[in-house]
Amino acid sequence: MRRLNETIARQANVEDQCTGRFWEGRFKSQALLDEKALAACMAYVDLNPIRANMAKTPETSDHTSVKHRSKKAKAAQNPNHPKQQVKALMPFVGNPRQPMPDGLPFRLTDYLELVDWTGRIIRKNKRGAMHKSIPPVLDRLGISVENWMTMANEFEQTFKGFVGSSESLTKNIECFNLERRVGLSSCKRYL
Repeated sequence: MRRLNETIARQANVEDQCTGRFWEGRFKSQALLDEKALAACMAYVDLNPIRANMAKTPETSDHTSVKHRSKKAKAAQNPNHPKQQVKALMPFVGNPRQPMPDGLPFRLTDYLELVDWTGRIIRKNKRGAMHKSIPPVLDRLGISVENWMTMANEFEQTFKGFVGSSESLTKNIECFNLERRVGLSSCKRYL
């Protein structure tokens, strides 16, 4: 990552006739261990253009998976069917069941509703109110509204290294033969 960043930074600095870092900070990597961590990270990334005031809605935010997923869902007869979703992206395959097909373990429409709902809450300059009911996916994932909002707004600051429930974290720490449980307190608190 350092070599890639350096090359891009040098090219950008020549084009912009300036010096310094191109990226805001160092590359960070977090292992997403379960569905809760995956949903929080996906929403965090998909809502970056809205937080940066570069887009008004998730479906108009360039360079995000939610834009591609929304466009395809709008044209699909059944947007929750894996074969009617964007082929280049991991499909949403619905609620967990046996046998569980490969894909994201919730419905696409639940994810789109969750991103829309979260985006409305994040935008302080826009008059909006929380929906009367919490989106079903939060209930199914067992995440409180307050914890979801913290994760959707501050994912990188909240988590370091592994991200998931304390059970997932403990299992993966043992799997990798690691001694320290970095980030356990955040995982316990939010997930």
